[in-house]
Amino acid sequence: MEEKMKGFFKVQTPEQLYGKMDRFKPLSFERVSIEDSLHRVLSEDVISPINLPEFSRSTVDGFALKAKDTYGASEKNPAILRLVGEIPMGQVSGIEMEEEEAVKVATGGMVPKGADAVEMVEYTERVDSHTLHVFKTVSPLENVIQVGEDVATGEIVLRQGHWVRPQDIGLLAGIGKIDVHVYLRPRVGIISSGDEIAPIETTPQPGEVRDMNRYTIVSMVKEAGGVPFFLGIAKDRFDDLKQKIEVGLNESDMLIITGGSSVGTLDLTRDVIRSFPGTEILAHGVSVRPGKPTLLAEMDGKPFLGLPGHPVSAMVIFHLFGRPILKILSGRTEKEAQHGKKLKAKASRNIPSVPGREDYVRVKLEEREGTLWAHPIFGKSGAISNLVNADGLMRIAINDEGLEEGEEAEVILI
Repeated sequence: MEEKMKGFFKVQTPEQLYGKMDRFKPLSFERVSIEDSLHRVLSEDVISPINLPEFSRSTVDGFALKAKDTYGASEKNPAILRLVGEIPMGQVSGIEMEEEEAVKVATGGMVPKGADAVEMVEYTERVDSHTLHVFKTVSPLENVIQVGEDVATGEIVLRQGHWVRPQDIGLLAGIGKIDVHVYLRPRVGIISSGDEIAPIETTPQPGEVRDMNRYTIVSMVKEAGGVPFFLGIAKDRFDDLKQKIEVGLNESDMLIITGGSSVGTLDLTRDVIRSFPGTEILAHGVSVRPGKPTLLAEMDGKPFLGLPGHPVSAMVIFHLFGRPILKILSGRTEKEAQHGKKLKAKASRNIPSVPGREDYVRVKLEEREGTLWAHPIFGKSGAISNLVNADGLMRIAINDEGLEEGEEAEVILI
């Protein structure tokens, strides 16, 4: 265990920390109805058992016909076709069309055999009950979706690791899937620590602060697809902190503590973690600002993340490291899911930084004449209103001395 504790004081780069996260694996899975699959993560590929559509369908209201019968048609010289029937929506027809014939169809309706195109009703005129004038040339397969053109039998329509969206549920319904296998949502135990932390429903005494971290981290866990539960406020006492961590390890897939990784409580946190068998400290201290006092450990195979006590730092660090871990446990494979949505923006003014740490500057975004500009929001690191007013975090690389006005850099949306 002593060997594993050697990295406890060593500050690591974000990339080093990301490299250690692959030891964590997705959780088990369960079967849910497609109605309950929204924002869940598929644990298996979904293969279509059918063609979609299962019959050739019209994409417009109009008349099914042979495209060659419309060649050369115009307003002054319409093609003249025989109207031989109509196929109502939801019905199958045995009509097999011959040359210079037309059949009325609706959007989504069946296209009869022998037809290879549909003319929109706007470009036609019924002369009488059996005669149709067509004023526009159509190409073969125009306004027609063929059998299996949307989805083919045996095609993988959604892959393992896919985060299910409303349109995906529509596709699942279209191919007749009633339920799907999805990864379990990670249960995340959350602890606030520190003698100065007070419940928000109380009036803080001098030297105390309300427990903002509980509510911000619970919300961020929900947003990332986890199921949070609060374990309470742990005072700076060994037994209290250990008891809450023990409960969390027994009942959760991941444990997060805020405030317990700062210098003032370093020894206590270290001793408590050390007292659990199967614990490995992966990092204590990360070269980022804000949020250097960050702790990541593996405890009995589960991730344990220690966030700084400052609410802004806690939120930034959760976004950078807690969110990717939760996505791994949830089974998501998309790169964007691991590190958040990013875009490029230009700094609206000079932004200083210190080499040797990765800086995440809170910025407000503005688009001017097609260019996206990032306005830095400066202020004390603990001022949560600065984060409320921010659209994203502008990243300054670890070896850079800052950004010059007009210089482009990556912004992580928050």
